[in-house]
Amino acid sequence: MYKRLLIATDGSELAQKGVDHGLALAQQLGAEIVVVTVSEPIVTGFDDALGWGGANSLSSEYQKSQDDSAHKVLEQVRAKAEPLGLVFTAEHVRDRYAAEAIAETAQSRGCDLIVMASHGRRGLGRLLIGSQTQEVLTHCGVPVLVVR
Repeated sequence: MYKRLLIATDGSELAQKGVDHGLALAQQLGAEIVVVTVSEPIVTGFDDALGWGGANSLSSEYQKSQDDSAHKVLEQVRAKAEPLGLVFTAEHVRDRYAAEAIAETAQSRGCDLIVMASHGRRGLGRLLIGSQTQEVLTHCGVPVLVVR
């Protein structure tokens, strides 16, 4: 049925529910997994507009921090996936917004199911803040399993 699952995570406790469910599903199906975490771009336009010289330095520090964080997140998933005997590919997508990066990675890696957690917001908070999960559901042609 499903041969390659994309599991999206930001390393949060809520996202871990999606990871755990995705790993268990992949093990039952004998599916490969692609685990993706995304680092959103830093906005330095304000610094650039004012002519401040620190934007490049700030960007380098931000990038290193994001790379370190992504490595930690992906290694935590790898530590859970390897004992299960799962074929594991890790992907850190830099300088993209999560929903578009998840959808594009799923398509480019040939994934036939995306597994991700829902943020669980309701009402006005959901309207104001939005939902990366909702964006993926709306704009991606790959089926999505949302874990609450």
